[in-house]
Amino acid sequence: MTNHTFRLKPAARVLIKVFVALLIAWVLACGALFGVMRQGSETFARVMARLPGPVAFLVLPFESLWTRARAGRLQVGDMAPDFSLVQLDKSAQVQLSEFSRQRKPVVLVFGSYT
Repeated sequence: MTNHTFRLKPAARVLIKVFVALLIAWVLACGALFGVMRQGSETFARVMARLPGPVAFLVLPFESLWTRARAGRLQVGDMAPDFSLVQLDKSAQVQLSEFSRQRKPVVLVFGSYT
């Protein structure tokens, strides 16, 4: 009976170690970015401003992390948080809760119209 042992060449071992180290660094970077995304937008903006170039967008799964981090826990039928806004003519403030007290329907649209 012969004992066959498979030995990698030293160059292959180094390549595997480098790959594993890069994989670990990538997983840690994804976890750190996900954690930052779950914090406030000011913290997230500060961290993103310090990243070199488009690193977060090209190297990390940015879009899927962003979608999960910002998903929130809202359910259909949940009340929107109350807030007030100044009218366009600056004559008065409008508060969201006033509309619900008057039983007026409200549609909130978040987007850019520029």
